[in-house]
Amino acid sequence: MSSAPPTPASLRHVLLALGASLALSACGGGDDESADAGAEALESHAAPAAVVAAISGPAAGYSVNSCAVDSNKAPVSSSTVTRTVGTGTPASCTSDAVVAAVAQGGMIKFNCGPDPVVITMTKTAKIFNNKPDVVLDGGSKVTLSGGGKLRVLYQNTCDPNQVYTSTRCDIQETPRTTVQNLTIVDGNSAGQSYGRGDVYGGGAIYVRGGRLKVYNSRFFRNQCDATGPDLGGAAIRLFGTSPTVPNYITKSTFGGASGYGNSCSNGGAISGLHASIVLTNSLVTHNRAIGYGANPARSGTPGGGNGGGLYADGNKFYIGLCGTRMANNSANEGGGGIFSVSNNRTGTMNIINSLLEANTSGRFETAGYPGMFVLAAPGQPKILNSTLRR
Repeated sequence: MSSAPPTPASLRHVLLALGASLALSACGGGDDESADAGAEALESHAAPAAVVAAISGPAAGYSVNSCAVDSNKAPVSSSTVTRTVGTGTPASCTSDAVVAAVAQGGMIKFNCGPDPVVITMTKTAKIFNNKPDVVLDGGSKVTLSGGGKLRVLYQNTCDPNQVYTSTRCDIQETPRTTVQNLTIVDGNSAGQSYGRGDVYGGGAIYVRGGRLKVYNSRFFRNQCDATGPDLGGAAIRLFGTSPTVPNYITKSTFGGASGYGNSCSNGGAISGLHASIVLTNSLVTHNRAIGYGANPARSGTPGGGNGGGLYADGNKFYIGLCGTRMANNSANEGGGGIFSVSNNRTGTMNIINSLLEANTSGRFETAGYPGMFVLAAPGQPKILNSTLRR
């Protein structure tokens, strides 16, 4: 399904619908929680331009030298819908409805009317590990916003509040979560650890354990903590996910243009710790790793600043780029485009049919690989039919 920007008429309709739904909430057309949600959405989108930017913006994906998309990377069929958010109007598509649907799991679609909508989240949607796998399908018309205040989606197999389903939560294969045909904007996970030592980063999406698939989706202006040596992923944080199957991100955009980029201490767009990641036919531009002091942190610094586009760390993991453009990302320390460190030098990386250009590394990168810092297995990374340039 196409992610092309809607027509001006469509944008006018969604602005009118959003304004009407917010006014209804503010005037008592619903319960107290709905009124609070409406007020927060109004505050988050006080300027109509912010709503327009969230709905339009760069399209999902990159189509130059594109790579084949197999069943592992393809969208999940939405022919059987388990749950529907909304009853046909923008006002019926609320944060509470999204949170409730995600908590129950299954194939989730939206019925918010014919035009694009922005749903400003007032709570983080949290996946329960003992429920059916979540497929969150926005139909290329739905934007979920964190309002600059909170993380949008959370999965953690090692969080007892989300229910333990394995004695080895750190290496289990499930849940298998899919986000497709969706835009997530203005997520912010700064300071949101939920009282746990393993939860940091992931301004839009945080995933520990199981797997994540993303297809035909967009991530704009998400952020997480500005400093710290081992946290990251303004859009997506992947930590200790399936050891046998990568996390697949396909036909998706992170940033994509000036003013739309994501930022975090490390991994301006995506961060992986003990996680394999495959990016296919995707666009990763204008993201920033804004920490300083690197990892481990230099004396007198808070640490961070690695991997403007992608940050990866751990032992044996795989990073793959195919048909992907990574450009105009920056890191205060190393790897303006990609920072990837396999501590025991068993990690591997393939870059195929891809373009990496104009990624700025503030202090260090690997000789011969502009915009990249890589420590991996001998002979890595493998570069095929790709261009790396300043």
